[in-house]
Amino acid sequence: MPVLGARCHELRVQDVDATWRVLVRLDPDAIVVAGILRKKTRRTPAAWLEACRRRLATYDWDREKET
Repeated sequence: MPVLGARCHELRVQDVDATWRVLVRLDPDAIVVAGILRKKTRRTPAAWLEACRRRLATYDWDREKET
C-alpha cells in the first residue's frame, strides 16, 4: 500500500459475512501489523490510514530507541 510507505501491503480476507483488511509492513526482521479493519464500503477511511501511520511511526521510534 504505497500511500503508507515502502514495504506496506494490504491483505484482503473474505470471511463468511465480512471482508477484512489487514495492513502490514514487511521489515527485514519482522512483519509489523499496523491495523485490521472490517470493510463496509469500497473506500478505506482516512482516519484508519492515519492511525496506521502513527502506529508505524511509533514502532520505528521505539526500535531506534532500543539501538
